[in-house]
Formats: sequence, C-alpha cells, structure tokens
Amino acid sequence: MAPVFMKFDFSELVTADMFFVVFTFLFVNLFNIVGVLIGLSEQAEVPEADRQRVNGKCMKVAALGTTIAGIFGASPHIVAVESAAGIAEGGRTGIAAITSSILFVVALFFAPLLMVIPAAATAPVLIVVGLFMLMCIKTINFEDITEGIPAFLTIIMMPFTYSIGVGIEWGLVSYVVVKILAGRQKDISLIMYVLALIFIVKEVMPFII
Repeated sequence: MAPVFMKFDFSELVTADMFFVVFTFLFVNLFNIVGVLIGLSEQAEVPEADRQRVNGKCMKVAALGTTIAGIFGASPHIVAVESAAGIAEGGRTGIAAITSSILFVVALFFAPLLMVIPAAATAPVLIVVGLFMLMCIKTINFEDITEGIPAFLTIIMMPFTYSIGVGIEWGLVSYVVVKILAGRQKDISLIMYVLALIFIVKEVMPFII
C-alpha cells in the first residue's frame, strides 16, 4: 500500500480546478448514497418518523468510510445497493452487514480463485436486487404528470448513465422545471430550487472552465 497510503497533494487545493473536482465527486457520491438509502429504507419498512434519524446515521458512517478510504488511497465508501438482498432475507439489525464485512476480509485471501468467476455471473443476482429496489415505485402517483415525469427520468437515467447520482439529478431538475411549467410552484421547496440550480451549474461548468 506504500504507493498510495497517505499520499496527499495539497498543492492544488485552492485552485478552481480542484473546486470543480471536489464539487463533482461530492455530489455524485452524496446522491448515490442518498438514492440507495431511500430505496433501502422503503424496502426495510423503516417508520417514516425514524427515517431521518436512521438515514442520518448511515450518512455519518458513509462519510467516515469515505474519509478513511481516501487515506488508504481507495475509492469512496458507498452504501451498496446489494444490501437489498440482505434486507429481503430479513436483515434489519446490522448483524448481516457485519457478517458480510467479515466475509469480505476472508475473501481477500481467495481473490485469485474468485477472479476465475466471470463478471457476467453476477448479472442474475443484480437483476433480482434491482427488482427489490423497484418495489417502492408503487407509491408514486404516475397519473400526476408532474410527479410521473421526474420519477420516470430518475429511473431510466440511472441505467443509461451507470450512475444513481446522475439519475437523481435528472429527476430533481425535471421536477422543478415541470412543476413551474404546470404552475404549481407551491409544491417546490426552497431546497429543491437550490439543488436544481446547483446541478445545472455543475453540468454547465465544464463548458465554461
């Protein structure tokens, strides 16, 4: 791990390019995690009153994990969508997650053997996981076009762009735009306006810099 462990370079910390990089990674990682947590909370049937507290704890763990991952030169820590499989089997208290983490450590010693298994072998499992995550759309009112279009764009853009975060961007921006065009500005909260503006700036910024 010597080539990557604690190899920080702060020489470009206060430059415009670094701001753009940090901004991009922050929102991609943040909304990837938020998007998965929303689906998992729905599947786990977490009471509405407890969701903010539960998801807040998950976000803190993800933030700590991302910081530690950066120190070790690894990719950001995320909430795995595959957790839906554990929830479907009854996992609720965290013991399933701890067991999985222990098995991941054990799997490190069998990495050469596991490399023999082709990536295509995981496809059926991911299809089932996707089914678990999709169950929560039954609560969306698709008869209301101002709710249906953003939901549809969110769902369809995730596989097309290979990113949960990008799908959420499309859904959030389209939600604000469609609501305004329909004359239903009262449905839009201030935070939605702010986030939509941030996402638009994020997409336009590369063409400006």
